[in-house]
Amino acid sequence: MAGIYVHVPFCHAKCAYCDFYSLANTRFMPAYVDAIVAEWQARKTELGGETVRTLYFGGGTPSVLPPESLRRIVDLLPKEHLEEFTIEVNPEDVSAEKVEAWKAAGVNRVSMGVQTLVDEELKFVGRRHTAAEALAAVDCLRHGGIDNISCDLIYGLPLQSMQSWKYSLDTLLDKGIEHLSAYCLSYEPGTRLTMKRDRGMLVETDEEIITGMYALLCATAKQSGMEHYEISNFALPGYFSRHNSSYWNSTPYLGLGPGAHSLGCDGVRRYVPSDIRAYISAPAKSAVEDEEDAIDCVNDRILIGLRTAKGLPLDAVPTEYRTQLLSSAQRHISAGHLVASDRYLRIPEEKWLVSDMVIRDLFL
Repeated sequence: MAGIYVHVPFCHAKCAYCDFYSLANTRFMPAYVDAIVAEWQARKTELGGETVRTLYFGGGTPSVLPPESLRRIVDLLPKEHLEEFTIEVNPEDVSAEKVEAWKAAGVNRVSMGVQTLVDEELKFVGRRHTAAEALAAVDCLRHGGIDNISCDLIYGLPLQSMQSWKYSLDTLLDKGIEHLSAYCLSYEPGTRLTMKRDRGMLVETDEEIITGMYALLCATAKQSGMEHYEISNFALPGYFSRHNSSYWNSTPYLGLGPGAHSLGCDGVRRYVPSDIRAYISAPAKSAVEDEEDAIDCVNDRILIGLRTAKGLPLDAVPTEYRTQLLSSAQRHISAGHLVASDRYLRIPEEKWLVSDMVIRDLFL
């Protein structure tokens, strides 16, 4: 099996915390759509004839694509055996007409960036929607026949308190969504939020509060019947993201568009440089190989495996590196940061907030 990811690098505006490749205008969109078509024709053999089971339009903000542009891309791609077709959207783009167009294109899962349901917090980080619009968008998706809705929230936002975080969590989960992705805010180089912090215009949320927000997140999601299957992802039974899960078990996927990454059936990782002009000028030759050696590949497996509830399968680590890995793991096992079995290493849910430290320590 295999997946396809399409990166749509356009947004109405750039959020203050975002470091994903995106452009706060759509003037390159027509040429971008032509380029995606050309890139697919040139690179589709990288899937090696594997059956495509998942399709994911991410970004950026794919919901800014006009329905006819989305349909032009989708109609090229193999859909006969699709189990999951996800599109990322923002609340301000959701309308009955667009939901109908997404459904007609084959979309059966929508991932919506809500981030918070407190208007003051939304405004501070540059989101364009209001809390009321986000909740109305969930209803619009549901009424339009989307029965697999995922929403994103962020904790540790400026101005956010334990009380406002609880309100956002409770209110959103009360809408009956099937999937929740919740991320701790990170201050990435070059973002507006990081510049504000560095100029003393805001203070990062205290680590003790972050820990409390994470604990509340886990408890609230569990009370809603959700399973915590990856460090940032929760879902009702049967609603895990199949596409994202394929990243974590090294299923091949083809990434199209500037900023997209791929894992070919040949085991080679490739990426398309984040440059819209260069991409449009030569889409068929846009992808370049990642310069990974054997150790880089093992470290990738350690990173993605230990972010999941199931953990890192030991047989995913070549025998010649396994002894070193298990030796490095011993002190974390003793400290309770890792749990070991005959087949897996995993980080317990309550220790996932320190997972970065554990994972770095296990790198070869």
